[in-house]
Amino acid sequence: MAEFPKIISVDDHIVEPANLWSSRLPAKYQDVGPRVIRGTMPEVTYVGGKLTIKEGGQGAPADFWHYEKLRRPLLRVDSAVGVPREDVTMKGITFEDMRPGSYSQKERLEDMDINHIEASLCFPTLPRFCGQTFSEAEDKELALLCVKAYNDYQVEEWCAGSNGRLVPLIIIPLWDPVLAAEEVFRNAARGVHAVCFSELPSRLGLPSIHDPSGHWDPFFAACDETNTVINMHIGSSSQMPSTSPDAPAAVGSSLTHINAELSMADWLMSGLFEKYQNLKVAYSEGQIGWIPYLLHRMDVVWDENRGWGGVADKVPNPPSSYFKDHVYGCFFDDPAGLALIDQIGEDNITYESDYPHSDSTWPKTKEMAEAQMAGLTDEQRWKVVRGNAIKLFSLDLAN
Repeated sequence: MAEFPKIISVDDHIVEPANLWSSRLPAKYQDVGPRVIRGTMPEVTYVGGKLTIKEGGQGAPADFWHYEKLRRPLLRVDSAVGVPREDVTMKGITFEDMRPGSYSQKERLEDMDINHIEASLCFPTLPRFCGQTFSEAEDKELALLCVKAYNDYQVEEWCAGSNGRLVPLIIIPLWDPVLAAEEVFRNAARGVHAVCFSELPSRLGLPSIHDPSGHWDPFFAACDETNTVINMHIGSSSQMPSTSPDAPAAVGSSLTHINAELSMADWLMSGLFEKYQNLKVAYSEGQIGWIPYLLHRMDVVWDENRGWGGVADKVPNPPSSYFKDHVYGCFFDDPAGLALIDQIGEDNITYESDYPHSDSTWPKTKEMAEAQMAGLTDEQRWKVVRGNAIKLFSLDLAN
């Protein structure tokens, strides 16, 4: 085996610093825009795929994001790296309780060095995985300013000066596809090629990607034109899979790939890849082992149920034929998926470390990757942990 390639993680996370919005918003919004206020430890439960937060606990302090009516505490699961597994809970914490790499560029780059990571794409925390927080806000003028402030921070501060090691990932105003397109163009002009979107937007009360009026067309067209990859993290529909309202959190955590599976079925049966032939979507933290079965099943349905399936007019070719040029999977621990690499396609798989979340493989991402990929060729390893991400996100990094 050749020396293991430096890893490009296409799914990590940032805990936004406390002054991100207060330092960028007009003065009139200081009392209603996102700001951090220290309070007491909240009571937090996660059952049946639903997070419930109750304020007014006693004892240790916790930092809360305040935004309009939202009171969202920082949670230990937001920043779990370097913490013993038994202490990773849903309790509230302060910034001082976090590993600094969770929110500070300098320490993040140092932690990436420890972990054999050259570059990283980071999803937001307060805005949630695709900016749902701002889409739900009452004051949309303020919400749009918040979206732009976050994107400016990504480009001008979090990623700036990192020599391309931190890769900007923007959010959009989900409530308006024209404004979303404008934000894609605005950021593409300064070299951004990655945007967040919901895996299943209808679960957010928004039109689905099948909307007959073409609701999302301005946004999709902008991404197609600017070579901007649409990234859909599990949970970006604000719902996680579970089996029942009283199922423990471990049940839902075992089923997180299902949202990615549902979404890929949507996209491959939508006809959008016929309409936008440069469009690319990526499933962050969705794992990959389920992909071969779904591709096979969709082709069977497309072929045998053409008379009533509702896609014959817009999907002229087998759904699986669109996968190679348009869809990318992402994983951190999926040996079954790696065993099926020839069926998935070595050019359509990317890797992640999920720093600083509770599933993160930090600081042993390299060791895990080496063990899991021992059966791959050197070229396959290079593509999975590095080469595919460079090509997908138009990264200016050495091959």
